Formats: sequence, C-alpha cells, structure tokens
Amino acid sequence: MLKKFWHWLTSMRTALVLLFILALAAVPGALLPQREVSESLVNDYLRANPTTGPIYDKLQLFDVFQSFWFIAIVTLLMISLIGCIIPRSIDHWRAYNAPPTRAPKYLARMPFHAEGVVKGDAPGVVKQTLKGWHLAEYSAEEDRAGAYSISAEKGYTRELMNLLFHIGIVAMIVTFALGRMLFYEGQVIVVTDSESDNAVPVEQSRVFCNTSPANFDVFRAGSLFDGTGLTPFCFEAENFRAEYLNTGQANGFWSDVRWTEDVSEPAESWEPFTLEVNKPLRIGGDRVYLQGHGFAPQVTLTWPNGETRTQMVQFRPVDTQTFLSSGVMRFDPPAGMYPDLDERRQHQIAVEGNFAPTAEWTGPNGDLLQSAFPQMDAPAMSVDVYVGDAGLDTGRPQNIFTLDQNLIATGQLQKVQRVQLEPGETATLEDGVEVRFDGAAEYANYQISRDPVQGWVLGSTLLMIAALAGSLAIKRRRIWVRLRPVEGSGAGVAYEVEIAGLARTDRAGWGPEFEQIAAEILGGGSRGSRGAGGSTAGDPEDDDHLI
Repeated sequence: MLKKFWHWLTSMRTALVLLFILALAAVPGALLPQREVSESLVNDYLRANPTTGPIYDKLQLFDVFQSFWFIAIVTLLMISLIGCIIPRSIDHWRAYNAPPTRAPKYLARMPFHAEGVVKGDAPGVVKQTLKGWHLAEYSAEEDRAGAYSISAEKGYTRELMNLLFHIGIVAMIVTFALGRMLFYEGQVIVVTDSESDNAVPVEQSRVFCNTSPANFDVFRAGSLFDGTGLTPFCFEAENFRAEYLNTGQANGFWSDVRWTEDVSEPAESWEPFTLEVNKPLRIGGDRVYLQGHGFAPQVTLTWPNGETRTQMVQFRPVDTQTFLSSGVMRFDPPAGMYPDLDERRQHQIAVEGNFAPTAEWTGPNGDLLQSAFPQMDAPAMSVDVYVGDAGLDTGRPQNIFTLDQNLIATGQLQKVQRVQLEPGETATLEDGVEVRFDGAAEYANYQISRDPVQGWVLGSTLLMIAALAGSLAIKRRRIWVRLRPVEGSGAGVAYEVEIAGLARTDRAGWGPEFEQIAAEILGGGSRGSRGAGGSTAGDPEDDDHLI
C-alpha cells in the first residue's frame, strides 16, 4: 500500500494536479484582504460582513499563504516533484551514456524514409552529415537486417530541460519559503514639508534611522529574523510633492530625501535622492519605497493660565479620492494646574474628527465637512472635543486614529463641544480652554524592505521559464542509416543506402530536417522518400519488437 501511494504521489499526473490545486488555493489570497498586507483592511471586511467574515477567518482565508492547508499542498508538491526528479535524472543519465538503439529490420515502416545509391565513402559521408549527433555503429553481425548500419540520436537536451524545469519549480518554492523566514519589512510615517501655501512649518524631526525595529510604526519579519540584522542607515524626508489632474486623480508623487549609510555622519554630507512610486532607494540590499501620503493637522490648546500645548498628528484618509481624513489628538493639561495625578487624568482633552485639504461645507445647516479636492487648497477641521480620561499615562496601547469607545461609553470621557475651524480660527470651551487650528502639513509613508534571497528567487524563476521554453522547442529524434555495398561495383565504391527517421516527440518541423539530411547523404541519388505523410510507428525504445 505504501509503495502504491509513493508511486502515485511521485507521478507526473499527481504533480500536475497538485500544481492546479495550488493555483486554485492561491485565488482567495488575491480576492480577499490578507493580514500579512493590511490587518486594518481585514478588520474592515469582518465588520462589513458579520456573517461570512468569521467563516472565512476560521478557514484561514485571510491568511492564505500561512494557512496549514496551503502549506500542506506546497509540501506535497515538493515531495512529488523531488520524487519525480531523482529517478528521472538517473534514467536520463543512463540514456545519455547508452549508445543509440539498433536500427529496426524494416526501415521502410518508419514515418520518414528515403533510399538511394551513394558512390564513394558513403559511411564517411553519413558520419560527416550527422556530426553533432550521438552516433553508434553496428556491424552486419549486430544489425537486425544483417548489414552495416549507423544509428544517430539528437535532442537529449529536451529531457534535461524538462528536469531543469522541475528543479526550477522546487528551487523557486524553497527560496521563496526561505525568504519568508529571513525577510523583514517595516513602515514609518514621517511628517514633512509641503509645497502648499497653506502648509505650516514642520518643527518635529523628519529623520528616520533603520537601527531598531522599535523605530518603525509597523514592523514584521520572518521567523528566523531576530531583529539584530537591520541594515544601518538613516534618511531625512525633506518634502513631499504631488500632482493631480482636474478630476482629483493623482498624476504623480515624489519625495526628496537625503540618506547615509554612516549614521554618525553629519546631515550636511548626506546624499540626495528623489523617491517616486515604484522607484525605490536601494541601500545595501534594503529598499526604501514611497508607499503613500496624507495630512497631519496642527492644533494648539491654550489654558486659562496661558500655558499652551501644540500637536501635529497624522490623520488617516477615509476617502482616497479627496483625502478627507480622520484622526484624534490627546492632550495632557499642564502639570502645575492639577498636581494630583488622578485629578489631572480627569481633565485630559481629546480632539477627534475630520480634516479636509480642500473644505466643502454641506448639509442642511452647512456644517457637514467634506473634501472637494485632494490638494491642500482650503484646509479645515470639524472636530468633537472631549474632556476626561483620554487614556494617557495608563500604559495601555491605543489606536492613534480613534478614541477608545469604552471610555466614552462608561462616561470617563465626555463630549463637550463640536467646533468647525479654518486655519487661524479659535474656539473657546466652557472651562476657558482655547482650541486653535494652526493649519496642516503633509506626511509620507515609507516602506523599508529586505529579502536576502530575492535574487535566488528571480534566478530560479528564470531557470524554470528558460527550461520550459527549451523543453517545448527541442525535439527528440532518431535516424538510422543502413549501407549495403553494390555488387559488381567494387568494395567501397558504391553503396545502397537506406535512411529512416523517427521523432520521439511531436513530429512537427521534423520532416524538412529529415529531408535535408537525407538529401545531403544521398547526394541526389534518392530513389524515393516518405515524409510526414507516412505511416506511424511506435517509439522503439527497445526496438526488438520491430522485426
């Protein structure tokens, strides 16, 4: 039973079926959002599909390429391919080193046949014509028809290409799996200067250093990456530039950066580079991509005692066409106003709402904020102001784009006012705190990626494609030539030459080549020939049945 299962698993048919199943298994990974790419999109899908979403999640359709069933299919395919490759490689080596098989007794039965009389050194002519072929000579005692014959075969590379194709598939799977274990990828948002006239200057740091996973906003890595193998480099985001069509569709994104591999080098000597979409900065095997962008509003709070707090925080686009964005800011009151920690927590202020780069006020009362264009031409904010425990200084992680709804539901955080502000405008709360919207800047989202085996994946893929093309283009074919001296002409003066050919694979394109070879051997002395329109014969791998 085990032997039967092994033969079934290592058969070519099983390998093809597993390849087809693997292709079908990858379809959900293309149609459904994947946690590996964006967990937020998966969460949005689950909220939008409360019935089917949990079922898909249990089936691991949001983690297709890490699912147990996908890994099982890949593992079976690997075993099947390796089980095919090893014995076929041995058989191919034996066939390559074995002499071409003896000529059948009746050459006229072959699909391609020609005969004629050749004067002079006919064996020498045959050998010269078939130079580059794998040749074997058989004496009259060894030949099935009792005459001197020459067997030739060409196209061994076809089977070699077939083997290399399967090796390429295995190598691609192995290198890809190894890459997923060794890779690292992180994303970081850097607020930078903008060319817009309505942008405010950025006073916070615009430098990112690839020295620790903690420096990233989002970081993921393979199971074999321990976090100590980061390529050390730094870059400073000098600006972000965008061009839009009149419809609001983006025409191009750019970000000018300055970078260095020597993190101790002064910033004045860093090298300039302009990042574009699909034009990354390559540093020592790492790639820095410009992945996205958005806006970071700046809000200043002024307490009755004159103390101020200013924050510039990135907002998340909720409309990727107009870049209407949402976000939240959390402020701690001045320490001197509330010396008691618990009391100070009860007077924290949170600002949550929307930002529009080009404001458009709609609704019955004209107080509903929309965005008319993704460029920052007329920025504005519409926000709700909350007072209470905003979750600061608790040690609990919080979403940077939304408030904790549990704090609102329990009354720890209470909404006190909604305000609509344009740059420079202020609103005063009941407790005398003044809220001012200063303006906004733009931020760019950068992705840093490294896959140490990426070149090997590319090489194995190219090997697979080249081998597939070779296996389809190369034809395996055989030629037999039987020579009989003509009686009365003197030994070695003239020969009756009979030529037959057989294509071991597809016969397309083999007929003209055979006719050319036959014409060169016979030298115009042919008495008759048959090409592709002749009868069909089986593959005489062991030609003892052809008698």
